[in-house]
Amino acid sequence: MTEQSTQPHDAALDGGGGALLEASHISKIFGGLVAVNDVTFRVPEKAIVSLIGPNGAGKTTFFNCLTGLYRPTTGRVVFDGQDITAKRADLVTRAGIARTFQNIKLFRTMTSIENVQVGMHSQLRSRVTGMVIRTPFVRREEKASYERARELLRFVGLKRHNELAMNLPYGDQRRLEIARALASDPRLLLLDEPTAGMNPQESEELRRLMDTLRTERGISVLLIEHDMKVVMNVSDHITVLDHGEKIAEGPPAEVRANPRVIEAYLGSQA
Repeated sequence: MTEQSTQPHDAALDGGGGALLEASHISKIFGGLVAVNDVTFRVPEKAIVSLIGPNGAGKTTFFNCLTGLYRPTTGRVVFDGQDITAKRADLVTRAGIARTFQNIKLFRTMTSIENVQVGMHSQLRSRVTGMVIRTPFVRREEKASYERARELLRFVGLKRHNELAMNLPYGDQRRLEIARALASDPRLLLLDEPTAGMNPQESEELRRLMDTLRTERGISVLLIEHDMKVVMNVSDHITVLDHGEKIAEGPPAEVRANPRVIEAYLGSQA
């Protein structure tokens, strides 16, 4: 991966590229607990947008509402002009949204290559009958998926293609999960704390990868992250949640200086 020289800009406000994802007045209530409260949110095309906030702020719950794991109690999610509110997760993936998880979810006893090939299920056209009798089309598609998986593993910087996922170091497991998400050919990639457990060098490599996704492949990235160095260096726009509510949003410099953000992270004494 080459170092990118792009300067973060507030793409979510400048109107360049248009909205790829629009979530309007999203709320999620579990019994008497309001996990997300009336959050409106926008991701432009070819942008890197971060969603930050203290633990328990509702960030992952909001992700789950966007990707079909939760049905929003109120609100509407539109992706590329299509209403995807409360659609099944597999249909959201087919629409062009992929994600990783805060807790790594890999097939531990499968190889790196096999994990990435699983991520291609929404793109493959082979049917069960063809797989059983091993038609020429099935063989060609299997070969193409294998080569595509190898390319994605190289792209994310993972060299151990035939290693079982359970035997990979933690940072490589994170890379593998990203490669598997990219296998569905998304236009929007949601990353839930991707640098958790990484050392500073690995975090910087991931920051460069996100920038490359945007600049070279035109993929928008929506990021949940606690490493503020990564967030401030890679984001075009930042939204801050606290107790399920949006308390601030804007370009990195503006959010970093916002008193409500400082208090949410460091406490009023700081």
